[in-house]
Order: sequence, then C-alpha cells, then structure tokens
Amino acid sequence: MINSKSTVLTTLLLLILTTFLAAQEKHHYQTDFSPEDFNKRRTQIFTTIGNNAFALIQGSAGVPGFSVYRQSNTFYYLCGLETAHAYLLLNGKHKTSTLYLPHRDEGREKGEGKVLSAEDAELVKKLTGVDEVRGLEFLSSDIVSTGLIKPPGLLLYTPLSPAEIGNDSRDEILYAQARTASDPWDAQPSREAKFTQKIKERFPQVEIRDLSPILDAMRLIKSPKEIDLIRKATQIAGLGIIEAMKSTKPGIYEYQLDAAAKYIYYLNGARGDGYASIIGGGTNAYFGHYFHKKDVLNDGDLVLMDYAPDYRYYTSDVTRIWPVNGKFNKAQTALYEFIVAYRDALFKYIKPGVTSNEVLNNAAADMKKYIVGKKFVKPSHLKAVQDGLVFRGHFQHPVGMAVHDVSRVRGVELKPGMVFTIDPMIWLRDEQLYIRIEDVAVVTETGVENMSAFVPSSISDVEKTIKGKGLTDFRPATVLPLKE
Repeated sequence: MINSKSTVLTTLLLLILTTFLAAQEKHHYQTDFSPEDFNKRRTQIFTTIGNNAFALIQGSAGVPGFSVYRQSNTFYYLCGLETAHAYLLLNGKHKTSTLYLPHRDEGREKGEGKVLSAEDAELVKKLTGVDEVRGLEFLSSDIVSTGLIKPPGLLLYTPLSPAEIGNDSRDEILYAQARTASDPWDAQPSREAKFTQKIKERFPQVEIRDLSPILDAMRLIKSPKEIDLIRKATQIAGLGIIEAMKSTKPGIYEYQLDAAAKYIYYLNGARGDGYASIIGGGTNAYFGHYFHKKDVLNDGDLVLMDYAPDYRYYTSDVTRIWPVNGKFNKAQTALYEFIVAYRDALFKYIKPGVTSNEVLNNAAADMKKYIVGKKFVKPSHLKAVQDGLVFRGHFQHPVGMAVHDVSRVRGVELKPGMVFTIDPMIWLRDEQLYIRIEDVAVVTETGVENMSAFVPSSISDVEKTIKGKGLTDFRPATVLPLKE
C-alpha cells in the first residue's frame, strides 16, 4: 500500500515537473516554426553561397535596464533564438550550422527566468535544428578551421544592411544613420560596419560579401506559416482600428485612440507596436508619418489611423479614415468613395504573373471611367482625384517581419506568397488634407486575398461601427482630467 502511494506520488511529481518544463520551454523559445522550417531556410543559403563560402550572422546586442529584449529579424528568421550576443555560422563546404552563445548567467536567470546559453547545447540543437552549439570563445578558431588555413581562402557572407529590431524598418534605419552621420559630434559607424571591420582586422585574407540580398529574396516569399502569422497580426490590427472607431467622438484626443488599439493588441497576445501609430485628426493627417498624437479631435474633421502590432515577430499595415462625429459630409463622401473604389479596382487586377505597373495601369483606366459624371464640391477636389489617377504610390511595400519589409514588389513579377500593401491616397493641398485607406494583400496561387477586408471600409459600415460603444465611453471613470 505504501509502495503504491509512493509510486502515484512520484508519477504525479514527474507530471508536474514535465508540465513545468514544457511551460518554461515555451517562455524561452518560439513555437511557430519547427527545426525543419529553419533548416530549410539555412539550406537555401547554402545553395546560394556555394561550397567555397560561409555565412556569419550576428544576433542583436543586449538591452539596457528594464527594456525587454528582442532578437533581430534576420537572426530570428534563421534560427528562432532569442538570446542576446549570439552568432550563427553557416559552413557552405560541409553544409553545417553552428550557434555561438554566451555562457549561463545564473544570477540573471534567477531574476528573469531561463535564458538559453552555451550550457544548453543539446536543448538548443533540438529546438533550432543546428548541428553544433558552442561558447562564444570558439568563434574565431572555428572561422579559421572553416578553410582559412589552406588556400584558397573562403568567401564570407554577412548582412551589410542594418538589422531590424522591434518596430524598425530598414528604410527608416538608413535615414536615421544618414542623419547621425551629418552630426560631427555623434557620427559613428553602424553596428554592421563595425562588425565587418573587426572581421577584416582579424582575418584580412577573407573576402566579405553581402548576405542581405540573399536574405531579402528569401523573405519576400512568405511560407504558409508566415502568412498565418501576418494574417493574425492583421486581424489584431483591424480589431484595434474597429475599437478606435467605436471610441471616437468630438473632444477626445488622438492618443486615446492609440490607447484603445493598444488594449486590443495586448489582449490578443501582441508584444507591442509593429511601428509607432499614425493617428492624425484634421490637417494632422496631411503628414504621412504623424506620430505626435497630442491634439483633440474636432467635430466635422476626419481622423486617419495607421497602426499594427508586433505579433510573434510579424506585423501588418492597415489604415482607415473616418469622421470624428460619426457621419461623412457631402464633400468627404465623394472623396472617400473614390478612395474605396480605387482600392477595389487595384485588388481586381492582382494575381501571379503580373507586375505592379500592370495593376496600376488597369486600375487607373477603371477609375477614369468611374469619375465620369461624378460630382465633387470643389474644383480642387476633382483636381486631387485626377492627380490620384497618375500617382504610382498606391501599390506600396512588402509587409512581413517589418512593416516596410525587405526586398520590393514594385516592378517585379508577382508570385504566390508575396505580401504587400495597397494604399490608395489623394492630397487636397490647398486645404492641407489627406485621404487614404490601406489594406494587406497576399498573392495566392490563383489571385489575391485581402487580409484586412473585414475592417470596415464602406461608408455605411464605418458609420455603423462608430455608433458602437468603445473604451472612451468609460472616460469619466478611467481617465484623469487634463489641464490644457
């Protein structure tokens, strides 16, 4: 009897321990991609760089203070590991992959929980599918052993483009680097430049080549699992915008719509912003990347919202514009209906094998017919619409791990798995007004899917949504009075 109870107790304890360890594993490693998924991506690199080359990818650095660590998109894309100061070496000759990790910091783990380290080699190999896991101190000697001892020396591929971390996109990082370079007191090389310089100093015989174009081409075509993550990010983004619509009324502030969307994001498991929200009422919307969100929303104005979450290293890009008072006036109706019709015309022509130019040309031809006989309240409004027929930016940018994702979709043949935004827009320059909506398109085998089609866009659906109860209806109980 005692032995039986002991056996049951032992089994129960083992079950609890197993459950605990499984839960902990979810905390310190992703569950969206399998080791086979990462092996497939690394194999693509081996195929591209050839036998006389290796690739070295630097993970993101640690974060200061109480900031939450996030891995760079490139490093995560190739192994899913969220350990700071990690390196991935891909040996083209032997087709092997090795992760180099810092050693365990027991004090840190006591405070933060498990952090995968060199001491977890067997577990890391199981989770990521890499062949070897070693301490950082072995990286230099292993680079030598890849083929530097015997001529000819190997080619070394490493990303030269800036790493995207958090809500960064490469284009914005490059602009920031350019602005920093113009400041003589703050100018300094990028992290990528310093990394390649260290490689050249230690191994001058190595010929360095840029891995970024290879990675960009891979990331342009999304796998079904990636598309599922982008779809979920789009669903969360859309729900955030719907909540913001329901929370809109004259007298609230732009930042309160941001708060309404953020609540939806965190409620659905997002870790934060895919990019800083663009929320502009009235003439603030005229600025394409208006981030200040300080102003009150006024009766009679439109408010534009462009926002999406950071969901498991993927994001989206959805925009809607709606009347603060819940009802489009005559002028707003004519312009807004044009934008929605343009969106529909663009989606009509998206399919595999065509280019962005063909889509734009065909949609513009349809819209020229659309405006025949249409009434606008001002000649300047008609002029804005006519200018929109020749503007080429309605077909925008890739979306994926970054909101302005790497590679390009303009001027190339569309293929299944490409994800990008359709973003029809017009400017009313004399009134400093801007009207647009934005949806996320994924090219399928037979055509296209609008991932954000569920987000209200028709005038009737938008006005109906605004009538709903939103978070700001509880303002007296939850928001402190503000002093202007």
